[in-house]
Amino acid sequence: MGDVAERTGLSLRTIRHYEEVGLLTPSARSKGGSRLYTEADIERPMTIRRIKPLDFSLEETRELLDIMHTFQATGPEGRDGERLRSRLDSYHQVADARREALRAHLEMAEHFAASLRREPPDRD
Repeated sequence: MGDVAERTGLSLRTIRHYEEVGLLTPSARSKGGSRLYTEADIERPMTIRRIKPLDFSLEETRELLDIMHTFQATGPEGRDGERLRSRLDSYHQVADARREALRAHLEMAEHFAASLRREPPDRD
């Protein structure tokens, strides 16, 4: 698990939490009980990191990961493809709106930080 933490930039505690809540599952365990992760397993927490700033709930994150996994395994034309595509489109719209809100917040923060760099007015 330490290798996963190092490669993803996540803490061991975060990886354990993702396992506990069902977002991440190791592919196998060694004879000694260590968790074994494939390259695909390691991509999952990286995807979670990209989802996290958009403030999706645990259930939404789980559903998004499941949809993405299904599309990778069966393609969008697979079973339930139309329903899943519709759900993914809905998430895409929400992600776009949240991304724009984050941009607006960042712009406000940048303006505030710039104002701190300016010299304060003289007080006479």
